[in-house]
Amino acid sequence: MSVSENKKTVVAFYNALNEGDYDSAAAMCHEDFVFYNQIDTPRPGAEGFIEAEKKHIDAFEGCHFTTETVGEGDRVAAYVVTEGKHTGNFYGFEPTGHKMRMSMCNLFTFKDGKIIEKRAHYDRYDILQQLGWEPR
Repeated sequence: MSVSENKKTVVAFYNALNEGDYDSAAAMCHEDFVFYNQIDTPRPGAEGFIEAEKKHIDAFEGCHFTTETVGEGDRVAAYVVTEGKHTGNFYGFEPTGHKMRMSMCNLFTFKDGKIIEKRAHYDRYDILQQLGWEPR
């Protein structure tokens, strides 16, 4: 696939998540898909990734992803901004009703026209502070 097609796939991936169409998002992942949440925490399989992503999305009413992409070869980098109202459990934090807005950088690698790897980099503590958490 071309870089342009890979970039379109990443945008379609986030559009599927925005629409709650987890099956379509999973179908864009290669059978050998691996998700790295932060630096070196591999989670193999699209199903596990989608399950974790759904928990995050479900914790924030109106959760919506906005995506900008750049790519070269078999890789696409996506700058993603997401926001929503905290209405569900998030890492043990009960709903606060606070608005959350965060950004992240994700790196996607493609193989055979599908996403084989996704690496996510974001500041979880920024989110928790927006929900009222204070470090001790």
